[in-house]
Amino acid sequence: MSESADETTVREPEHVDPEGPGDERAQALAEETLRRRAAALERIRKFGDPVLKSRAAEIKDFGPELEREAQRMIAIMRDAIGVGLAATQLGVMHRLLVFQAGPDATPTAVANPVIEWLSDEEVIAEEGCLSLPRVAVDVERPLFARVTGVDIRGEPLQIEAAGLEARVLQHEIDHLDGVLMLDRAPRDQRKAALRALREGGEYSPSAEEPAEEEDATAPATS
Repeated sequence: MSESADETTVREPEHVDPEGPGDERAQALAEETLRRRAAALERIRKFGDPVLKSRAAEIKDFGPELEREAQRMIAIMRDAIGVGLAATQLGVMHRLLVFQAGPDATPTAVANPVIEWLSDEEVIAEEGCLSLPRVAVDVERPLFARVTGVDIRGEPLQIEAAGLEARVLQHEIDHLDGVLMLDRAPRDQRKAALRALREGGEYSPSAEEPAEEEDATAPATS
């Protein structure tokens, strides 16, 4: 985290899912939508798969095959009710991501993405991930980002992103670098989330039980 004097860190008021809603919020969806989501999630690599901790290689060949891959990724992302997906989450080890930060946004594919600039202003929000089912952790990320790369035809691309879109892009680029949201979470939350993943349970900091009130006779501390 930057130590710039101009830096501002705020707390996001609600849970933010760079890759879609948690299972508990998907229960209200229509049966066919749930079936498609389950099928899409089966195709996504999950925590423990070594590809998720590996850095993807730069794309050098552009053409119909890459376009088909991008369209496949967009279809899986939409069926999974996500807003972003990295190629490594499907076991493809090159630098391609897709995102659609909002139902009215146009799905976009970015090859060889690079974060050119990040704002000093940062936001803390709970993040979820399609590769880490049923867990969420607090992640602090810059509120604004500039990302460059190329499209699926190899043409230069620049994205000035804010809010959820900036968070999604940072989350997916992390995937391409072998970095998971757990790596950016507070230590206690990371430990709790890892325990939930190992045991097949659930974890979210917002769902934690509030701490018991201290004894009124206990000495005050600064």
